[in-house]
This record gives sequence, C-alpha cells and structure tokens, in this order.
Amino acid sequence: MEKENLPSELKNGSWGKTFKNAFAGCWYAFTTQKNFIVHLLVSLSVLLLALWLQVSYERFLFLVLAVFLGFTVEMVNTTVEKLVDLITDKYHPTAKIIKDLSAGLMLIVSVGTAVIGFLVLFPPLWQRFF
Repeated sequence: MEKENLPSELKNGSWGKTFKNAFAGCWYAFTTQKNFIVHLLVSLSVLLLALWLQVSYERFLFLVLAVFLGFTVEMVNTTVEKLVDLITDKYHPTAKIIKDLSAGLMLIVSVGTAVIGFLVLFPPLWQRFF
C-alpha cells in the first residue's frame, strides 16, 4: 500500500505525531503488560539501591543500560506476541514456537541483566554490611 493511500492515522506527517505514536506505544505497554510494571518496580529499586550505595558513574551506567535493554526487549516481545495474535487467533504450532522464542529472548536478557545487577551491586553491598 502506498503512503498516500494510507489513512491519516497511519501516516507520520510530523515529528510531533511520530513522538505521539511512540509515546502511545510505550503507554500501551506500561498499562497493559504486567511484566512492564514488574520491570519498572525492580529497575527503580535497583537504581535507587545503586544511588544509596554510591556506585561509580561507570557502574551506574551499566545498570542504566541493562534497564533500558530489558524494557526494549520486553517491548519487542510484546510486539511479536501481538503480531502473531493479529495473524492468527487459532492455535498453530509455528505461532507457539514464535511466541516461545520471543519469550526465551526476554528470559535470556533478564538473566543477563540480573547478572549485571549482581556484579555491580554485590561488592558495594558486601562492603557496606561486612
């Protein structure tokens, strides 16, 4: 379908509309996906703990990057799930594999970000309490 034939709500005519659509996507994810709320609460806790422990700027940067990586992959996972649901509303073994792969991607990133959090926060926690 050519761009000029698209309905107006599907055209990105301005920067403002582009950002509005992007924020709408983020809002959808945060208001409909329980994992986003969990990710937000855990991320805020980790970042506040890092501030309390006064971790170095470089270490804090690793945590921030891990947080944004987690949100990004969570949105990709949600996108894949919604796309599969759009294509078929019936059970299909290939659709299941696609959804499982997407969830597996999120699992791998979750484990990786947890390892980053542990490596960044454990040494200063150990020093603070022992």
